[in-house]
Amino acid sequence: MDKSTFFTGQPIFTQLLSLIPRSLVQRLCREYNCDRYCKKFTTYDHLVSMLFSSFHHCSSLRELITGLQANVHRLKHLGLKYTPRRSTLADANGRRTADFFGTLFHKLYQHHYGVLPDSLKNKSIRDRLFIIDSTTISLFSSVMAGMGCYGNNGRKKGGAKAHMLIRAKDQLPCFVHLSDAKENDKAFLPKLTLPKGSIVVMDRGYNSYKPLIKWTKQKVMWVTRLHPSSVWSLQQSLTVTENQRQQGVLQDAIIALGNPRTAHLNPVQSARLICFLDNDTNKEFSFISNNLTISALTIARIYRQRWDIELLFKRIKSNFNLQDFLGDNENAIKIQLWCGLIADLLIKVVKDRVDKNRKRKWSFSNLASLIRQHLTTYINLFAFLTYPERAMLQYCKNPPVHQLQLYLT
Repeated sequence: MDKSTFFTGQPIFTQLLSLIPRSLVQRLCREYNCDRYCKKFTTYDHLVSMLFSSFHHCSSLRELITGLQANVHRLKHLGLKYTPRRSTLADANGRRTADFFGTLFHKLYQHHYGVLPDSLKNKSIRDRLFIIDSTTISLFSSVMAGMGCYGNNGRKKGGAKAHMLIRAKDQLPCFVHLSDAKENDKAFLPKLTLPKGSIVVMDRGYNSYKPLIKWTKQKVMWVTRLHPSSVWSLQQSLTVTENQRQQGVLQDAIIALGNPRTAHLNPVQSARLICFLDNDTNKEFSFISNNLTISALTIARIYRQRWDIELLFKRIKSNFNLQDFLGDNENAIKIQLWCGLIADLLIKVVKDRVDKNRKRKWSFSNLASLIRQHLTTYINLFAFLTYPERAMLQYCKNPPVHQLQLYLT
């Protein structure tokens, strides 16, 4: 095989790990005191092992450990000195705090995609748009409090809920909060800090008047659906043009949102009410927003962007194993969820860098599958993804024979 720039001295897994600054891991390790009473299995070893499990879809500790042992000759490239035992990894999942992995995920997002600015006033709608939603992961036992009805046996499986705030521009969660599945979605809103001039889209399950009033004062635009139990009164009816009516706008009005009897608890605020008929599904939706001047069709189109977060949930659940957990305690479950999010972030960084060259477009699922199959292959990942056809041209069709002949012809 000829000398080629496609083949390198580092496997693909090491190239992915290079996207995680070692100095950041060491700083957070000191901050959370993760290596206290630790002799060999350090925090970095723990991180590499769990990322290996996320990329390879390991369903048990035995599968993870044997996978590492099968690649023992590549451990130096990964920064590992030895393969851990199952008991060592199980103890680390139960003892080492999951907050370290959560903070590492948020710091990695800021490292690769930048910190959110104080204001997004002069940006486009796509750059200003943030989406809020949550997804539930069913668990095998009642480790974390689940939601829903009890089964015939009087028991209810546990569940973990991931509350996410994603920026539509990046298609990545910029803030994540993990909780029990039974936790109300409204508890997530006070944890958010949004820049001035941003646009927030959420489902009607997040209808909470106090955060909405706070965002209005901070010059943050919000769009959501009207909850059936909401109390409101009509203040002014706005004109609906014939063009808007043909595209589905049924009503455009300004309302007083809130109950006057409980104004001392939740002040009444003015909001925009838009009734919209989807011509494709023939379903009627009621949108509310604090923007009283923007076009009704624009508000409807902004809410349609909320479905981008559903694609993110589908991407994470289909490309990473979130059904088989390696521990039976809450801390181990959260660590595996955080490492799955970190693995998703690393693949997204690779995809964005390749797409930036504008020479080849890769779907996320194809890229994740290729990385999973060739995780320990010694090939330059970015060069191969840019020119995948050229990688095989360096192979000789008829390799030279170095065996000497016994008899001359």
